Amino acid sequence: MEIIVSSYYKYVNIDNPEFFQKKHQVFCNKLGIKGKILVSKEGINGSISGTLDQISKYENYIHKNILFKDVMFKRNITDEHPFKKTIVRTRDEIVTSRFNVNSKKRGLYISPKKLKHALDNNEEIILLDARNNYESKIGKFKNAITPDIETFRDFKKIIPSIKKYKNKQIVMYCTGGVRCEKASALLIKNGFNNVMQIEGGILNYIEQFPDTYFEGRCFVFDNRLSISTGDKTKDISICELCHIPSGRYINCGNIKCDKLFICCESCDKISKHTCSKRCKIIGNN
Repeated sequence: MEIIVSSYYKYVNIDNPEFFQKKHQVFCNKLGIKGKILVSKEGINGSISGTLDQISKYENYIHKNILFKDVMFKRNITDEHPFKKTIVRTRDEIVTSRFNVNSKKRGLYISPKKLKHALDNNEEIILLDARNNYESKIGKFKNAITPDIETFRDFKKIIPSIKKYKNKQIVMYCTGGVRCEKASALLIKNGFNNVMQIEGGILNYIEQFPDTYFEGRCFVFDNRLSISTGDKTKDISICELCHIPSGRYINCGNIKCDKLFICCESCDKISKHTCSKRCKIIGNN
């Protein structure tokens, strides 16, 4: 069965996120979609899955709310639900950063079309990844700066290392755009003069221009863990067990380990979904 995955976010003031959360959870359960939606006073951030009819009804429901009438939904298709259930939760932030920035003072949007035109014409652009190191490991824009960070909270630590680009044209990107809103605001707060972000993030770019300047696979925060970025996707990373090209992430089947690692399908079958001989023995007992 064809399943649609739809991702979105919006920074907007929600007066009573607890009330919104309860009402939204009831609606999602009634509609029968699955996914994870975070709600806070600063906005909403969600990724859901369902049939085309379910997703269309959900998106229409969101757009009918005056707070979210201009929300951009990024869709992709999969064979089965990448979520086990529907979770709507309240949080202090819709993406944890602790940056203490005003997301309204973010970098300007650049459309995928304008970015591709700039790259086609070899314009001087510093592409800056706002994601974690395990995400950029399997996919990134060509020649992009990919910070060696494990959590988004650590993004602020890279500022000293990129100060030399303060007066350059910087174009930031992340999966769907939600992290760039805060990361670009952080750069601007620290004196960077020309900061932009890809509108809709990687998901929007690869939907319009697959197999162009984004290489490898795109990490996603659901059971799939990664998605292809075009019909000609070439892996830029390797299987950690046999070292052949692969961009396929799995979690170790040994629950006590649960390591996230890159594993090709062949090694996955041989290792029985584990990252090492030790975990294979433990996992089978």
